[in-house]
Amino acid sequence: MKMRLFKLSPWIAVIAFSVAAIILVALSRFSHNDGIWDVGQEFEALSTGLQKGPGNPPVFAYWISGTGGEGRKIFRLLKAVYHPRNRYLLHLDAGSTVSERAELAQLVQSEKIFQAFRNVDVIGKTYVVDRTGPSLVAAMLHGAAVLLRINKDWDWLITLSSSDYPLVSQDDLLHVFSLLPRDLNFIDHTSDLGWKEYERFDKIIVDPSLYLDSNSHTFSATETRTTPDAFKIFTGSPWMILSRPFLEHCVHGWDNLPRKLLMYFTNVAYAMESYFQTVICNSPEFQNTTVNNDLRYFVWDNPPKLDPLFLNQSNYKDMTKSRAAFARRFVEDDPVLQVVDEKILKRPPNGVVLGKWCSGLGKEQKGDSMDDQCSSWADINAIKPKKAGKRLKSLVLELVSDQRKHENQCK
Repeated sequence: MKMRLFKLSPWIAVIAFSVAAIILVALSRFSHNDGIWDVGQEFEALSTGLQKGPGNPPVFAYWISGTGGEGRKIFRLLKAVYHPRNRYLLHLDAGSTVSERAELAQLVQSEKIFQAFRNVDVIGKTYVVDRTGPSLVAAMLHGAAVLLRINKDWDWLITLSSSDYPLVSQDDLLHVFSLLPRDLNFIDHTSDLGWKEYERFDKIIVDPSLYLDSNSHTFSATETRTTPDAFKIFTGSPWMILSRPFLEHCVHGWDNLPRKLLMYFTNVAYAMESYFQTVICNSPEFQNTTVNNDLRYFVWDNPPKLDPLFLNQSNYKDMTKSRAAFARRFVEDDPVLQVVDEKILKRPPNGVVLGKWCSGLGKEQKGDSMDDQCSSWADINAIKPKKAGKRLKSLVLELVSDQRKHENQCK
């Protein structure tokens, strides 16, 4: 997407600065009950028996985002990554209609498992998000703040879009991460800016999505600015797995660095590819917690464009060989997703992935087809990895071994 070229007036600079401040105030004042659909009202929540601490698996929080027309993609993705231990926050931006957001909430409410465990929330009130601008960072910080407000029992936040899909089950992922220190952050990063130094960081952009209710493209000024010397800029993948302590640091900003950088990145294009990388690598408390990998599988064009190519069945073998936890991008209901469901996830049609937490399989009659459903639940602290989990484990242990040598951290 091309950015229009305008002369930046002093008023726009004031607006951009003010909007960044408003974002921080909004994060600190957000109420749990404000803007969240109540999708568990018909069932009494279960006493899940969630156990934390040494000897128990971690808890993941998922922030799954999309736009208009992507509600059913998000719902399928939710079923593919669901586990009763985890927390899920679903977000459709202002490109969606009120009815689309209500439909997504109704889909969640229609699932007995989601209602029983009450660990899926849908954001009802929404806002404009331009994925080429800093409004995506604001949305991500909002998601983290909401999840922290709902419950602080999770260990890592995983960011997914509606075009993503898992290559391992949650039992696999929980097993692998149970072997790791809970402060690690899987975040692709580099300080080698190359062409991005001028195009992304010297140029000044404004994202109207931060202060308008309707979709509007980012625009740039004729003036430029020098590369900062008060901090070192890092860039990388916008998809990451971040620890709760680091996200608490970003949301609360007790040493002011996250706020200071948020002000700067308000005028940076594709800020989601740099904000969290720059915060973590300029924070002494967290810079040694980075694992320089996002655990994603992509296929890029040659030369690379802004987004990776769409994946299909021709990519299936390479996906499994990659040992990644997730892959992107997929067209809605592409046949390769069914292959992943059947061969890797063992996900029944229209159902969730059945882990060791499912103690009984029932049969639900739907026309002429029979879909396996989990009819009863056992210990949600018990997990059983499969073959894909062993592949992921080998990759993660290699990455963590490199991390302990500090050979590829924040450089």
